[in-house]
Amino acid sequence: MSALLQVSNLVTEFGGGRGRSGLKAVNDVSFSVDRGKVLGLVGESGSGKTVTGFSILRLLERPGRITGGRILFDGTDIANCSEEEMRNLRGKRIAMVFQDPMMTLNPVLTIGTQMVEAVQAHDKVSKDVARQRSRDALGLVGIPSPEERLAAYPHQFSGGMRQRVAIAIALLHQPDLIIADEPTTALDVTIQSQIIYEFQRLAEESNTAVIWITHDLAIVSRLADDIAVMYAGRLVETGPVGEVLTDPRHPYTAGLIASVPSQNRRGEPLHQIRGMTPAINRLPQGCSFRTRCDRATEGCLIMPDLIPEEDRAFRCIHPVMKEVA
Repeated sequence: MSALLQVSNLVTEFGGGRGRSGLKAVNDVSFSVDRGKVLGLVGESGSGKTVTGFSILRLLERPGRITGGRILFDGTDIANCSEEEMRNLRGKRIAMVFQDPMMTLNPVLTIGTQMVEAVQAHDKVSKDVARQRSRDALGLVGIPSPEERLAAYPHQFSGGMRQRVAIAIALLHQPDLIIADEPTTALDVTIQSQIIYEFQRLAEESNTAVIWITHDLAIVSRLADDIAVMYAGRLVETGPVGEVLTDPRHPYTAGLIASVPSQNRRGEPLHQIRGMTPAINRLPQGCSFRTRCDRATEGCLIMPDLIPEEDRAFRCIHPVMKEVA
């Protein structure tokens, strides 16, 4: 059985046109997500994670545009779908939870009005049925007194509560695929755990595929089945989350893992990856991580391909290898 979503050699550029190449924010990215599975898409800010999510949903604003690759959703290449076809997919079969909930919520309409409209945009049900579904969705994400809260406006919620409302809207139609962009950043630990549990349950019981975009490896380790690590617009390592996080191959992945605070290293300074992520208009020659990597040699002046290793892959000619005792 083929994957629900197959992204192949995706390229998203900004600028350019009229025969000129733009800046590649997403560069030759390929991955797949099966029904009922969670893919963790991780990396530092500016690595291309969010642009990848926006590209899948075709939500890029000019001068951004997809210039290469395929996005197969349930067998259909949605990279070439019309805008009307995409409108029928968005919210119904593919939903997105944005990092900023105000990208989802209209400040001049009540939460109830927005949620009812979201239901009726795709399902021909009565207003009462739509309201019931909206109330149930708010309760699912931990909004207290959901019936009363339907009459409230977005500004009457805290930032964390607005994010929970945005997640509830994404769950209204039980979509086949949810793209969640840092959805728990503004939530406290208790609610964060609740939301993670609901996404896990959704994947298992409703066979929903999830792409979880984050920089938080702790969340990925709890939630995801597979992980894809991005750096400077490219994938640098992919594989089952347990294997990658316990035995990383790419130095960047290893650096991210070493930067996570650990109870086993109390009193020791946190590890840091030296330098900063380069801007996409000033990428170094060859491997983009070369100038920050302690393993770099002259061979790194040429961009390496993804090297397959059983059910995982990494983009490095000097991979990290776990020492065997």
